[in-house]
Amino acid sequence: MRKIYLGVLALYLGILSSHAQIKQPVKDSTNYEARKLKVDEVNFVSSYYHQNGNNSAVTGGIGTENLTDFANTLDIQLSKLTGNGHKNTYTFELGIDHYTSASSDKIDPYSISSASRQDTRIYPSLNWTNSNEKTGNAFGFTASISHEFDYQSKGLGFNLTRVSKDKNTQFDFKLQAFLDTWKVILPVELRPPGYGSGSNRDDRTPVPTKPRNSFSTSFSLSQVLTTRLQALFVIEPSYQKGLLATKYQRDYFTDGSERVENLPDGRYKLPIAVRFNYFIDDHFIVRTFYRYYMDNWGIRAHTAEIEVPVKFSSFMSVSPFYRYNSQVGTRYFTPYGQHSPTDVYYTSDYDLSTLHSNFIGANFRLSPPNGVFGWQHLNTLELRYGHYMRSTGLNSDILTLALKFK
Repeated sequence: MRKIYLGVLALYLGILSSHAQIKQPVKDSTNYEARKLKVDEVNFVSSYYHQNGNNSAVTGGIGTENLTDFANTLDIQLSKLTGNGHKNTYTFELGIDHYTSASSDKIDPYSISSASRQDTRIYPSLNWTNSNEKTGNAFGFTASISHEFDYQSKGLGFNLTRVSKDKNTQFDFKLQAFLDTWKVILPVELRPPGYGSGSNRDDRTPVPTKPRNSFSTSFSLSQVLTTRLQALFVIEPSYQKGLLATKYQRDYFTDGSERVENLPDGRYKLPIAVRFNYFIDDHFIVRTFYRYYMDNWGIRAHTAEIEVPVKFSSFMSVSPFYRYNSQVGTRYFTPYGQHSPTDVYYTSDYDLSTLHSNFIGANFRLSPPNGVFGWQHLNTLELRYGHYMRSTGLNSDILTLALKFK
């Protein structure tokens, strides 16, 4: 379920950054006092996602893609100001997702309900960042774990921020590593004798586990170009090594044979993106985004997005948005029953096919000076809805609620 989780996560966490702007100049101070650890803010994000389609990779590129995902994250940010003007910030985040998937239940269609039909993912993380209140420079580290039925992950990260003296230029660097293992669950009809189902619920026969390790970096440069125009440039090279094929996904061949998905055990990815924010006046902002993606599996993709926040007052705004994506698929993809028996690598996963998609929606933001609904500590409420339409026939809806307490 990696692709599902990453996609959902990217959609609903986007709400947290939808109103982010480049940092304002940090006020200088010469009177620093050491303070006790205090709570800066608490953020809660809850999202409901539902999709429908008829190109399930589990059944070889045909069949239901019906899926629902209920995702929740809670993060608590604490800080302590030291005597030399440095600020230590500690952020603890806990995420819990629960999904139900009709297509995953087809791993073993003869069972009443296989273990993979529904699952819960739990993923806590902890970040420490040390920042200079005077210069804006910072560095920090992140540790994370993730657990679900068939997949375990451990993550480590490093982040670095450097700000120019005039505060108009900012450079950010991130380095992340995820060391994962997952159960090699096979479709029921392709399991060799004595091979377990991988289900903790009804089968104690063990199945092998395989590693999947991911290493990524991110380089970003933000620049205030004029009093109204700001720009951000990002490049994010990454590399994956290990079991990258999903072995419970079937592939069918022109000679009538059936096999499990097989893909190379290494993958390089290179996304390059640029963002421009233009402040028309106190009521209108135009945010534009473009990303080009390429990898060594032959995938090439272009993504363009526009969002126009409209401020009705200093504390209330609505931001309609539209995103278009066009993708040239991997050389290893063919639809159901069209793989050649001589192919070494093969997949019928439509996420890796040639396609185009549209994503449209709006974000509502409320941040009154006396608190939301008169509750002073409830600083911000955001509600976001998006509808996704893909040329392969997949459609989805996502509704997200975000609350910030300060």
